[in-house]
Order: sequence, then C-alpha cells, then structure tokens
Amino acid sequence: MIAEKIIQKALEKAQDAQVTVVTRETSAVDFENNRLKSAESSQRTNIDLKIIVEGKVGVSSTTDKGDIEGVIERALEAAQFGSEAHFKLPEPEELKPVDIFDPALLTLEKTEMIHMGQQMMEMIKAYNPEILAGAQVNKVITKVQYANSKGATYSEDHTDFFVGAGGNLIRGTDVLFAGNGFGQKKLEVDNEEIASKAIELFRKAENNVPVKSGEMPVIFMPEGLLLLLLSIQLATDGKNVLLGASPLRYKLGEKVADSRFTIVDDPFVQFGPGTSAFDDEGTPRQITPIIENGILKNFIYDRDTAGRAGVKPTGHGSKRTWTNLMINSGNTSFNEMIKSVEHGLMVNDFMGMGQGNPINGEFSVNVFLGYKIENGKLTGRIKDVMLSGNAFTTLNNITAISKEREWVVSPYLDYSGLLPYIQVEKLSVTAK
Repeated sequence: MIAEKIIQKALEKAQDAQVTVVTRETSAVDFENNRLKSAESSQRTNIDLKIIVEGKVGVSSTTDKGDIEGVIERALEAAQFGSEAHFKLPEPEELKPVDIFDPALLTLEKTEMIHMGQQMMEMIKAYNPEILAGAQVNKVITKVQYANSKGATYSEDHTDFFVGAGGNLIRGTDVLFAGNGFGQKKLEVDNEEIASKAIELFRKAENNVPVKSGEMPVIFMPEGLLLLLLSIQLATDGKNVLLGASPLRYKLGEKVADSRFTIVDDPFVQFGPGTSAFDDEGTPRQITPIIENGILKNFIYDRDTAGRAGVKPTGHGSKRTWTNLMINSGNTSFNEMIKSVEHGLMVNDFMGMGQGNPINGEFSVNVFLGYKIENGKLTGRIKDVMLSGNAFTTLNNITAISKEREWVVSPYLDYSGLLPYIQVEKLSVTAK
C-alpha cells in the first residue's frame, strides 16, 4: 500500500507521520441548454502528508504518485516553521462496518448515463418546451488509504452516484432557474422522480405574484434550511469555539432552539452520501448529536482543535465537516403546514447566503426561488424579495416541523442532509 511506503520513508527524518491517499475515477455527463455539453472521464490522486518533527507540525500534498520524495521534503521544510503539535496520532482501532460500495456502479456505462440525462430533459421539455433544460449524471469510484506511524492502517472503497435536472425559463427580463438532484453511494437513483420534482418547482412558479414588505410566517423547504444550518455549522465548529468567535461557545447543555428541533450527524447511514468508516485523520467516525430537543450537545472537533480544547475529536476530519446531517421529522404534514398560513412565504433557495454575519446567525439574503402563500394556498412565485433575521432566534420560533423529509445533496455542498420542512413564526420580508 502506497500510504505505508510513504510513512516508512517519512519516519527516516520525522518522529511521527500520517498520510491519506485518495484516488478518484470520475465519469461525468453534463447537459446544458437542451443539449449534451460534455461526457468526460478523469482520474486523480491526492496525497496529503502530515508529519511531526521535534513537536512541530509540517504538512504537504501532491497529486503526483511519483513525487513521494518531494512531498516528504516539503513537509519537513514546513515543519521548521510549523505550529506546535497539540495532538497525538490515533492508535489502531476496529472500525464499524459501513455500506459504501455498490458493484453495480462499476458496470454503468456512459451511454446509459447519457440516456438518463436525456430522459430527464425530455420530461422537462414535455412540461414546457420554452425551458432551457439541463441535467447532470456523475459516477465516482474512490479508494481511500490512511496510514500513520502508530500502526493504524485503513482502506475503503467508495462508489458515489449523483443525478440532477433543471433548467432556465426566460420570459423577457425575467429569468427563472429551478432544479432538483439526489446522490448516494449506490445506483438506485430514480431519475424520473428527480425530473418530476424539478418540474413541480417550475409548476409552482408559473405565476409571479406581488408581496408586501412586513413580518410574516415563513416555511423553509429542505434546501432552504441550508440558510439556517450555515450558522449552526459555523457556531459549532471547534475552531471557532476555540477562537472565541462562536456565540454558542458557553452554551453546551443549554437550550439554543425549539424543543422539537434535533440535529444528529450520522456517518453510518446505509449508502448515505456522506457515509464512511474513518476520517482523513484516521479517527473512526461516530454518531454525533449536535442539538437534541433544542439542547446544544456537541461541538465538532478535529484532532488539533480537540487537543487544544482538551476533548476528544469527533471524527469529522481536518476540515470539521458534517457527513449525513439528520434533522428529526415532526408531526405536521406539509399540506397541513401550507393550510395553516394565512399570509406568508415558502422559500427554497437564496442568493448571498454568506452575506451578513452568519456565525452570529445574522442573515439578509435575496430569495432566489420562493413562493407566496395566501389563505392556505400556494399562489405563485415571488421576485425581488429579501429575507432577514437571526438563525438562532428563528430556530427558537419554530411553529411546525413536517412529517416529510427529503435528502439535500449537491456536488457543491460539503455535506448532505435528510431534512424536513420547517415553519417559523415570522421573519422580516422586504419587497421592492
């Protein structure tokens, strides 16, 4: 195993070392503006080395498997000016078995992937031929190797499959984009269902309707919850807690959200998009409750921040990234939720999510895709509307959580989530 060879070589000059070697084979089919844009295959290897020399940390990386000497030398040079090592490398442990590999994906041909994309585009065009349709079908085969100087050596093979569809509808100066996607670690992805969900987003947006500024109830669709989750992710990041930047740093064990609100990060979901047995630091994955019945339970630590804080790492890797985020379902159906709103909004996507002060919960964002609710019915799409408030205040003012949950998965998102619809009492809405 190449990882073990790198460790043996690094230990000639370093006291401790760990390495992660990730090899990905990607097949990607992309459709844009009603036609096939590309159908490509690629292979890439990433080698990430971390060494400890006289208590100092040095890191280096390469994409060249023939650059073993170079990556070690660069890590040794970096260690001369590196930060103090506040952690110990993990000892070998038995890993929990996980379902992350589907052999059926190995034999999936690019022609079949192209056919799936064409099917989805044809469904969207059949609904409205004016839509400039697009689709994505991606297959990734990954081998991950980890080794360190403590004798821990792990290896796992992953398969990943993502399917998405959507498009643009241009009406004069009005441009509407809507889409849906889903991915997991096995082939069983229903491309027709994905296209149908994208069509439903367009269908709800057939009419543009005016909105008056003011405070009103808001229903966050599963994808729309990413706005609120951004603040939770930043505020529970162990690095931000250590730096004193998190508003939640003194709130472990305290109420930070509605008592019906529970978030758990579960890396063991069968064929889940973010499922794995270990992270890039060789730490075994674990189920981590983040907020349980409104009570803050855990921060997210890598080995460095855990060492500095005097706690154990949570198995979320060097970037402290969630895996499969699970928000508990509630006892209200989506239809009941809509019927309960006399005058309000349902929001799916935003522009400028990082604007404002997200670590403190503050947001002021433009609604990219949202709908008006009037007298318990969805009446059409809203435009030129801004939503503002505080994520932590909002999570304490939950009116209802839906029974239904949907996976939110994207190649551009660093985690995935099984999320419900959440209705909040009121937010400030500004309309042009």
